[in-house]
Amino acid sequence: MLQISKLCLTTSSLIAAQRHVGLTAVRCIDQSWRAAKGLPENPNAFGPLTNMPDYTYLDGRTTPLGSNQKKRLMKQQEIAAKIVELSSELDFAKQRHERLKMQAQAEKQRILQNKLKPKGHLLLKKK
Repeated sequence: MLQISKLCLTTSSLIAAQRHVGLTAVRCIDQSWRAAKGLPENPNAFGPLTNMPDYTYLDGRTTPLGSNQKKRLMKQQEIAAKIVELSSELDFAKQRHERLKMQAQAEKQRILQNKLKPKGHLLLKKK
């Protein structure tokens, strides 16, 4: 009887210890409201607080970029360069496909032109 009660006590203490562990992430930001307003999911990803400088000079000088602004700018430049590169590759692939298609058509036409032609009385009947 004593062994059964110890077993029940140990299993109940394990269950109580596991009750306080959260297994899912909680999203505190109301995503449906942000999506309805056309805003990004992460409020810190875009906006005046992240895109504009922290301060401005009164005499009109340009302010230096922050470290995260520099990283974001460099990342956007890399993405733009990749887009231009892939676009040029796509244009090259389209032109190559058209060129190969025209060459295949020209080859087919050349083969048809070089086929055996009727001779003798068959040539006279054709005219």
